[in-house]
Amino acid sequence: MTIRSTLGHKYIKRFYLARFVSNLGNGMGPIALAFGILHLPHGSAKELGFVLGAQVVALLCMLPFGGVIADKYGRIKICAISDVVGGLVLLVQVFYFHLGHVPIGALLFSNIGFGLMWGLFWPSLSGVLPALLPEEKFQQGNAINQFVGNFAMIAGTAVGGYLITAFGSTVALLIDALTFIFSGCVVMTFRKLTPAREETGASIREDMREGWKVFISFRWIVITVAGFSFLVMVWSGAQDVLGPVIALKHFHGAKSWAFVITLESIGYIVGSLLGIKIKVTYPMRFLTAISVTLTGYLLLLARPAPLLLLAFGAFLWGITLDLWGALWGTAFQLTIPREALSRASAFDGLGTLLLRPVGLAIAAPLAAVLGVSRTITIFAAISLIFILGMLAIPAVWHMKLPDALSENS
Repeated sequence: MTIRSTLGHKYIKRFYLARFVSNLGNGMGPIALAFGILHLPHGSAKELGFVLGAQVVALLCMLPFGGVIADKYGRIKICAISDVVGGLVLLVQVFYFHLGHVPIGALLFSNIGFGLMWGLFWPSLSGVLPALLPEEKFQQGNAINQFVGNFAMIAGTAVGGYLITAFGSTVALLIDALTFIFSGCVVMTFRKLTPAREETGASIREDMREGWKVFISFRWIVITVAGFSFLVMVWSGAQDVLGPVIALKHFHGAKSWAFVITLESIGYIVGSLLGIKIKVTYPMRFLTAISVTLTGYLLLLARPAPLLLLAFGAFLWGITLDLWGALWGTAFQLTIPREALSRASAFDGLGTLLLRPVGLAIAAPLAAVLGVSRTITIFAAISLIFILGMLAIPAVWHMKLPDALSENS
């Protein structure tokens, strides 16, 4: 199975182009928003955590409905619409940053609106690649998708750090918004590949209940999603809220933090390359074990370690996180029945991100009481406890890919 043969499938290059452009903006957006808020007269880590938390809460509220909507009206169409509308609502905060006066209401409008669109996008995206490729190319297709997106993230993060330093956050936030609009327009051109489902007469509640039954019918999926939610919680609180604070206090602000995030993104690239060819018979055992790199990264951040060592820790975690994307996505797509894929994916996303708002909300208050270093050390300990806990559960340890796939992937 060659990469050229995968890229030869109709529309796949167009899909990868859209993912590249939107992730170029994704590389800029989080850093631009973080330092844009921190540099406001009323800006603080608490306000940053509040805004990011509101975005994720909106995502979580929309996800179950997003899965139903994607399965019902066409996954690719919903994927495209959510990108375009998400970019448009982000332009509101760009306008206020340009004016130099950014009320909290404008930040909440843009980020809650984007979170709602993200809740549509996530479950609909899960059904795009299976519509473009045959099953035997899912892992390679997922890995190439990760590679393309991560390469763009690196470029976006590096360019974003420069733009923020040279021109402020507004320019980077504007580019971020425009990339989503462009990506959505590209994806819309092949929306016919996932047509709307024939009307069954089922209500939204019944559709959601069916997706939930499919999701919970696989014990290894439920356990892994629940455990990974705690990893996301501590990673988000440490990196998204306390990381920029550490960069301002101990290093050189946005430029230093962009370097750390860029190295994490380079780790994504390495993980993508590994994901294209790696053969893993027991993917959940493998992925959970290598997640100890998160514990190491958080401990380096807690000290904080010298910038190069800290960035190396982020790099290792980046490799791990990207392998999760490629191998988990493949296992999920091969396990879940195609007709319920977006609905089950919605519960996957809901469970994975359920505790992210908690991490974003508690990071700054805990740091105010315990100190930044002690707070991140506690987060590191939590990550290790849940990694070991997941490995101790037989359903996770013994989860196995089909023999034919593990041999030919």
